[in-house]
Amino acid sequence: MPESFKPVIDARAQVLILGTMPGEASLRAAQYYAHKQNKFWPVIFAVFADGRAPLDYADKLAVLQKNKLALWDCLAACVRHGSLDGDIRAERPNKIPALLNKYGSVKKIIFNGRAAYKYFLKYFGAPQHFCAAFSVMPSTSPANAAMSFAQKLTAWENGLKS
Repeated sequence: MPESFKPVIDARAQVLILGTMPGEASLRAAQYYAHKQNKFWPVIFAVFADGRAPLDYADKLAVLQKNKLALWDCLAACVRHGSLDGDIRAERPNKIPALLNKYGSVKKIIFNGRAAYKYFLKYFGAPQHFCAAFSVMPSTSPANAAMSFAQKLTAWENGLKS
């Protein structure tokens, strides 16, 4: 059963971005959002790095941490053929409440798509029990083709900056 990655977080983190579970490309690369068509990193770099291209994975993580962003997934492991969240079965949640207790500086949770929010609700209840604020953003996955990059960027920028 594939397992999620460790959280990217430090004591300065104020916003926790939660995905669902890494897809096949991310698991192969051992990197968050490694699929070339996923718009997560282009969104982050458009909002926080003047739209420049990331140098490498370490650069991506540095931009997150510089901007007090943390990153993890709602699920620790699951059975899934392919990368679609709709195909997830036999899932096991990450220990998000423990993470939030350890890092009390987190004031907001941002969900990367409705599936992440759904799994958070299923296993932990309302996010308001853990943080002062939360937002459900449009998924940056290439499977979310109903929205343009510009639409996703506007929504994410509003969620990240509010």
